[in-house]
Amino acid sequence: MVYFCYIDESGTPEIPGNTSHYVLAGLSIPISYWKKCEKGITSLKQRYDLQDSEIHTGWILRKYLEQSRIVGFETMNHTQRRHEVEKIRKAELLKLQKSQNRSHYKQTRKNYRQTEAYIHLTHDERIEFIQKLADLVGSWKFARLFAECINKIHFDPNRAKQTIDEQALEQLVSRFEQYMKNISKSPKVSKLFGTLIHDNNETVSKKHTALMKKFHRQGTLWTSIENILLKPCSL
Repeated sequence: MVYFCYIDESGTPEIPGNTSHYVLAGLSIPISYWKKCEKGITSLKQRYDLQDSEIHTGWILRKYLEQSRIVGFETMNHTQRRHEVEKIRKAELLKLQKSQNRSHYKQTRKNYRQTEAYIHLTHDERIEFIQKLADLVGSWKFARLFAECINKIHFDPNRAKQTIDEQALEQLVSRFEQYMKNISKSPKVSKLFGTLIHDNNETVSKKHTALMKKFHRQGTLWTSIENILLKPCSL
């Protein structure tokens, strides 16, 4: 049997960077449940007209000030809402271009780009969607969540002898490996293998691949690696 472990990060691993913490989390599911999981998430996204969108919780939960400036926004349909928000955003970007404040313009354009997929939903609807998505994932009794949260204020790279993201990956991989070893002890379970899947980031993929090669040769601080495939996959 094969297990997928979908991993993603929150915050930046650099010190000091622009966040106080760095979190690496992994959601593990058996490959036999992949279709069920995909079907459930797709169905939920369709109910909120998000079927073609990636879900970034940090961006989706923000308040979009443009929506508060539109009279009767809640009573509009999704197409009308999107049209009205885009109209305000285009005017704002044109104004910022003329102001010569390039940094403010670039940041505003980034904010608009990151939230574009969600502007047809009210803030309450976006909160509701994230809650239902969390409830859906929480109902998967076959899934397991692994995570490492590092407070960068107290992290000493000289004592740790590794970077923040290296420590986070080592901890997550160790827990994923130990989990599969534990369930492999059951006589009803055949040999288990797992693979890591993360966002399509070439830099991260190369670093994770190099670290996984090291873990396979030397093991981690906590365990040998016998059940995880060598090369992390990317989505």
